[in-house]
Amino acid sequence: MQNMNPKVLIIMGSDSDYPVLEEGAKVLKSFHIPFEMHVSSAHRSPRKTEELVSGAAGRGIKVIIAAAGVAAHLPGVVAAGTILPVIGVPMAGGALNGVDALYSIVQMPGGVPVATMAIGKAGAKNAGILAVQILALADAELSRKLVRYREEMAREVEEKDAKLNRMLQGEG
Repeated sequence: MQNMNPKVLIIMGSDSDYPVLEEGAKVLKSFHIPFEMHVSSAHRSPRKTEELVSGAAGRGIKVIIAAAGVAAHLPGVVAAGTILPVIGVPMAGGALNGVDALYSIVQMPGGVPVATMAIGKAGAKNAGILAVQILALADAELSRKLVRYREEMAREVEEKDAKLNRMLQGEG
């Protein structure tokens, strides 16, 4: 899905973030949403980060997912450089296991919002889903896919509930 008229830009501060961000990429792939994914640091490669962000809208990007750990400046730096919606994913790690990153991302000053997800893989998955929801505002087919996605989740819960109850009743 990468580089085919991308709609979402995923930026991570380090390649070690990839196994987490991959959860968001899987969501985008499952909805057939093309995306770009890059490693770029707010501190170690600020020019590259600025170029990725400033040129995003011109490349057709509609939503940016930015992930970082510890100081977690990347999502804020990204949000400061664009009017596109930015979704921040705090990475687990460091002395506070990601809580410091969560606080850094969620405490943006008024006027520079970053939608902040949970720490780690669940947050990355939800970032992908939120990006799909944002894109679905202007895409009826994508909206229908989201409805089916939610219906499938509900169906899976019902199946698990039925299986549990069969097990508890000694049937399975």
